[in-house]
Parts: sequence; C-alpha cells; structure tokens
Amino acid sequence: MTAAGALAALTAALGDAVSVDQATLESTREDKSGHRSQSAPLAVVTARSVGDVQATLRIASEFGVPVVPRGAGTGLAGGAIAGAGEIVLSTLAMDRILEVSADDELAVVEPGILNGAFNAALEPLGLWFAPDPASKAISTVGGNIATNAGGLLCAKYGVTREAVLGLKVVLADGRLLELGHRSVKGVTGLDLTALMIGSEGTLGVVVEATVKLRRLVPGPVSTIGAHFADVAAAAAASAAITAAGVHPAAMELLDAPSLGAIGTHLGIDLVGRGNAWLLVQTDGAGGSSEAETALAIVRSHGGDAELTTDQEEGERLLAIRRAFHPSLETLGTVLIEDIAVPRSALPRMFEAIARIGESYGMSIPTVAHAGDGNLHPNFVYEAGEDGEVPERVWNAASELFTTALALGGTLTGEHGVGILKKRWLGDELGTDQLELQKQIKSVFDPRGILNPGKVF
Repeated sequence: MTAAGALAALTAALGDAVSVDQATLESTREDKSGHRSQSAPLAVVTARSVGDVQATLRIASEFGVPVVPRGAGTGLAGGAIAGAGEIVLSTLAMDRILEVSADDELAVVEPGILNGAFNAALEPLGLWFAPDPASKAISTVGGNIATNAGGLLCAKYGVTREAVLGLKVVLADGRLLELGHRSVKGVTGLDLTALMIGSEGTLGVVVEATVKLRRLVPGPVSTIGAHFADVAAAAAASAAITAAGVHPAAMELLDAPSLGAIGTHLGIDLVGRGNAWLLVQTDGAGGSSEAETALAIVRSHGGDAELTTDQEEGERLLAIRRAFHPSLETLGTVLIEDIAVPRSALPRMFEAIARIGESYGMSIPTVAHAGDGNLHPNFVYEAGEDGEVPERVWNAASELFTTALALGGTLTGEHGVGILKKRWLGDELGTDQLELQKQIKSVFDPRGILNPGKVF
C-alpha cells in the first residue's frame, strides 16, 4: 500500500478530477490563518458529486492515505491546510442549491456554495440564511458547518449550528450517512448532526446540508456609529446595551489600532473623533425603539454617536467593520485569534489585551462581536520561510487564552481549533473530556485518515 498506488487508483477512478499540478498543490498549503505547511500535498481531488467524494475516501481508506477536506480555504485556524503525503479533497465545485422550500423555510445545498451567492439567490424569494461571517463573499456554507461559524449577526440570529436541520456526510470508509431531518423538531437518537457541525473535517466530509431559512426582516434597519475616547468606555457601553435587554442584530467594537489600519486601507480618518468605535444595528418590529435605547446608553457612556435609518449609510458603516481583516493583511502576515468571554467580561478582556500587548511590546489590533462577547485579537508579523508563527507571538496569545478561560470564556468562538490551537485544547476541556473526544473521533475514523493533526 503506497501513496503512488493511491494516486494511480484515484486517477483511474476520477480522471481529470485529480490534479498534481504544482501551482494547485501549492495553493492548498495555506489558508487565511497565516500558517503554511512544510511541503505540498500528494494530490488535489476536485469533487463534483457525492460519488466523487465516496470514491476518494474509499481509495484513501484502502491505501491508508490521509485526506484533508477543503472548501474555499478561508479558514483562520489552519484546519484545511495540507502537507506531504496527503490528498486534498475539495468540495468547492459542489456549489448547487438543490432545493428551496419557502413553505418549510428551508433549503438543501451543496457544501461549496458561497454565503453571499446563496443569500443573493434567496433574496428575490423574500428569504435569507442567517449565518453571516465577515468573509461571507468568499466563504462557503460547508466551511461554516465545519467550523460552526458565527459572524456579525449571530448574537441575535444564531451561529451555524442553529441553522442546520440535517446533513449528508461521507465517512472515512466511503459510507454515506443521512443525518437529521427536515422537520422543525426531531430528537430521535443521539444528535449526530450537531456533532458533525464544528468537527473541522475530522469525523466525515459534508456533501449536502438541509438548512433553516428566515423571512427577510421587515421594517427599517437602524445603525449607530459611536466614537469613544477609549476601548474600555466602548466595551462598557456594549455590555450596558445587552444588560438593558436590547438585542442588536449586530454590535461590533473596534479598538484604536484596528481603526488606524482600516482608515489607512480605506483612505479615511477613523481616529479623529476617538480611539474606539462601536457599531450597533437593530432591526425588526422593535428595532427603532431598541436603537433609541442603545443610543441613549452609548451617549451616557461618553460616546459621540449618530443614528441612521438610511440603508446605504448603514451598509457603509458595516463596510468599515468588514474591512478589518483585509486592512491588516496589507501590513504583513496576520494571526487572527478568536476568543469569547461572557458579555459582561468584555471590558476586563480588553484591559487584559492592552496589558499583554504592552508587556510584549506589540500592538494587538482587536475587533469584537460585542453582542456575544467574541473577540478577535490580531497579531501582525513578518513570516519566515518555515511559515511558523514566532514564539513571542504564541507566548502573548497563550496569555490571552488563559485570561479568557479565567473569565469564564473559551479558546475559540467561531474559527475552530485546527492546527493553531490544539496545544491549548486540554486547558479548556480537561483530561477526561479530551480523551473522550479522541475516542469519538476513532469511532468515525478508525484508521485516523481524516484531517490528521488537526484539533487533536
């Protein structure tokens, strides 16, 4: 059983779906995490059907060759990075909408469809898919499922797990599982659908998803852009908004380094009115009233704020937030971290980030989904030839993780564990739970060929 034998069998079975083109192989050595594998994989299989996925996994299982499932490669934890001797199984070409049922408020889609394209197709039908990653123009629904992605709107409308009813998943040996249901309710047996969501390609390969849709929210959308003297005041205001019972559709907080980078990238001055910025957006029947409440709270915390119900202006303000990651990428290699804490702990977490940055002599630009306590501290550095994150950066990040856990939070709110966070997994889960999760992995993938070296 050799890698060469596996490659020959794959080529015989799938023909031109199998590529060993050097540029194609090289493109799968990295994602948006800043991490790069030591060497290129064996081959890339571009699956066009469920049958292609099954054939790939049957052959890989027979020859004992590892398989790395991959979508658009926009992940931020190194979960879809491939290296020597591995087969990349791409589902990006499986991008069809198979069904939309307005009556049942659901759709059946293939994993490669982009979030933005999916919602563009749904909008004329008066429907939308709620998970809203900042990368929605380039990220796939399959990738959302693999990492249980969140985004700007999840504080009100939920993360990916809350939007998935059922899945079709191919196991490591090529068997096809149909999980979940089309009904709103369903509690038969153990919830293997939920188990697959966020499993990062370690348990199986998602080839189809039945997802919940929502009706487009009627009425005006109110958007507040508020400048603060410092990030502590902005974080206190965001915590006060949620404590008051307001449920913003989006509430995003950016610190001074973030505003500086975005302003330079967009060619606008974002720090002239303050060193922190809070964006609050409300919608729905009570949205206007909630916006007025939020505006009063913001101003009571020292915010220099404006409220608009103009859709174009609201989108312009959201575009500032969405420019965060692209702006940092212009400065160097970026390690985009992903911690979450209880919303009331946001001010203390921001204080800790500032303290840690000062201690290590580095700037840590941070943006937060303040509506749900999810923070993204970012480290910008010069990447070496080996693609490794500098140890000094990891030491600072480790302190961030420890602080988040001490505040009752988590290592990752939406990006996943991948390669980058697995060394800290036991700190959050504990020995017994970590061992149990490894045992679950071995039940689904007894030969250990699915995304080896990721998560565990």
